[in-house]
Amino acid sequence: MTRVFITGASSGIGAALAAEYAARGATLGLVARRRELLEQLAAGLPNPGRHKVYALDVTDHAALAAAAADFIAAHGGADVVIANAGISHGTLTEFAADMPVFDSILATNVSATVATFAPFIASMKSQGGVRRLVGIGSVAGVRGLPGAGAYSASKAAVLSYCESLRLELKHDGIRVVTIAPGYIDTPMTRHNKYPMPFLMPPERFATKAADAIAAGTSYAVIPWQMGVVAKLLRALPNAVYDFAFSRAPHKARKAAP
Repeated sequence: MTRVFITGASSGIGAALAAEYAARGATLGLVARRRELLEQLAAGLPNPGRHKVYALDVTDHAALAAAAADFIAAHGGADVVIANAGISHGTLTEFAADMPVFDSILATNVSATVATFAPFIASMKSQGGVRRLVGIGSVAGVRGLPGAGAYSASKAAVLSYCESLRLELKHDGIRVVTIAPGYIDTPMTRHNKYPMPFLMPPERFATKAADAIAAGTSYAVIPWQMGVVAKLLRALPNAVYDFAFSRAPHKARKAAP
């Protein structure tokens, strides 16, 4: 029976991954800030009595470590740990009011990814079988987007961090998987006021992500069409990229009046 620990599980990609893994017979540890939503989610999954919910903020590293310890004690370890919790807001460096937003995005998207994985590594090293640490990045981390400096920087950091961790754990039998979603139809993306090519339902994303995780794929962009777009964008000379994207629509600022 697969044991899966997921942060950011109360909605969007996290809830879809929870439903996908529960349908595959997994036992789940579900983490998010909103207890009521977590409990509703768990109650609607197959075998609801097997799943544990942890209502906490992932920036509270002590609470996150305590939840991980409880899950390991209850189930003897974890096979898949998915650091999915993330936030996104528009930011502009010129405004001092956006500095706390930068800090919040980096704390949630980057530092909490490290804090999610850290409590599981020792027990995973002593386990056999499938062992996966999964970081949820984004195509937005491939190149910087105007008005999204904090979010793009955070997701670029996740991509590089997971690559470093993959090398560190290669000889311990623990596979580090990076999933970079394109546009997925979630509450986070529904606030975007610009076209979102290849928009994918979260349920379809979750199926493809779970398959990539099971295969131990080191890096996967979902949907694949956005992977092609990301490679093309990465290959563009800066002058061409700057000309094409300098006037792209901006995500709304959280700190804006």
